[in-house]
Amino acid sequence: MTAAPALLDVRDLRKRYGSATAVDGVSFAIAPGECLGVIGPNGAGKTTTIRMCLGLTPPDGGSIDYRPGGGAPALQMPRDALAIKAELGVVTQFDTLDPDFSCAENLRVYGRYFGLPRATLDARIPRLLEFAALAHKAAAKPSELSGGMRRRLSLARALVNAPRLLLLDEPTTGLDPQARHLMWERLQRLVQQGTSILLTTHFMDEAERLCTRLLVLDHGRTLAEGAPRALIAQHLERDVVEAYGAGALALQHDAALRALATRIEVSGETVFFYTQDAAPLLQALGAQGPLRTLHRPANLEDLFLKLTGRQIRDDA
Repeated sequence: MTAAPALLDVRDLRKRYGSATAVDGVSFAIAPGECLGVIGPNGAGKTTTIRMCLGLTPPDGGSIDYRPGGGAPALQMPRDALAIKAELGVVTQFDTLDPDFSCAENLRVYGRYFGLPRATLDARIPRLLEFAALAHKAAAKPSELSGGMRRRLSLARALVNAPRLLLLDEPTTGLDPQARHLMWERLQRLVQQGTSILLTTHFMDEAERLCTRLLVLDHGRTLAEGAPRALIAQHLERDVVEAYGAGALALQHDAALRALATRIEVSGETVFFYTQDAAPLLQALGAQGPLRTLHRPANLEDLFLKLTGRQIRDDA
């Protein structure tokens, strides 16, 4: 079976601000019904990439092609920005809901920007509110909603034009675990229904749960790309043993322990031992006396830290 052509095809994207390079030759493609996650530290180029895909920031180089399907010719950003935006849904980092309108009115007014007929909106708005678990809040204003409810309303609003592609810039930032899990369930449902998603996030569990593929960015460049579990297997050892508490830091210099680990990293008061077989290491650590340890499989956070470093980054 021939693979479906990419819905969004980004090639060699570049953006500079003065002497600073924000995006440096980034390429990726998103197929219909795929969720592509973009992860990286602050200042990695994630939001700038999203803004260029939306036509909000002009690229200095590269191409952004969108294929509307149905045999229609490809559209190119920023030349065909209006036509492309008509088929996109967007949820930004911060809510941009109108505080003077109710939930239903926020959806209706936004739908009118796309020229949707009244009858279409009358049928679509109740379904979107139900999808967002906000049917009982149709008459409430955003100020009367919790943070999780506002994010779900933003998602519902982004779907009012029935987009084929959603661009989500850190959509669950600031939400409590219950609200995040409900957002995840809604996003997974959209992917199952065939909607494509381009997602930026700082939550590694979110990236692994939602994304078909990941793009790891740092300093505007692509460091790695692939399915989450495949990237973990490619770049990391199988097991991680964390040792922390009193006396833990001295363990990094123990020759016997070092011989049992493929790699050792230190962050704060925690020593991270990376190994393909944790059993000998755990036995050796057990002989060190009272010590707090945690044995777990390698995960996306380990991948993120290995590729981008453990140093704190200032917001950018």
